[in-house]
Order: sequence, then C-alpha cells, then structure tokens
Amino acid sequence: MKWNIWIRQAHRWLSIIFTAIVAGIFAMLGAGEEPVQWVYLLPLLPLALLALSGLYLFALPYAARRRGGRRARPQE
Repeated sequence: MKWNIWIRQAHRWLSIIFTAIVAGIFAMLGAGEEPVQWVYLLPLLPLALLALSGLYLFALPYAARRRGGRRARPQE
C-alpha cells in the first residue's frame, strides 16, 4: 500500500514541476526572449513520467477489483 502513496505523491510533484517549466517557457516568450532550442525539450521528461504514473494510477482500481479488493459500487 505504501508504494501507491509514493507514486501518487510523485505524480503530484511532477505535475508541479511540469507546470513550472511550461510557465517559465511562456514567461520567457512573453518577455521577448527567444530561448535556446533545448529549453523546449525540458517539459518532455516530466511529461513522460506523468504519463507513466498516470496510467498506473488509472489502472489501480481495475487491478484491485480484479484481485477481489474493493468493489466499484457500494453495497446496498
């Protein structure tokens, strides 16, 4: 269970990092500075990690249901 918490927390921090990088690029463009070409590639690493952790978090409820864990709907 601890593993899921770590991935969820990493996903949150990666989203903050990704947003800060993209905002920084737009701020540089808004200031009239043209950044070097490799700066445009900076958001790709956090984006790839976000995609992987997001897919994992998306699949968690389905895997738990398949293993016989929590139910999708509450019992009546």
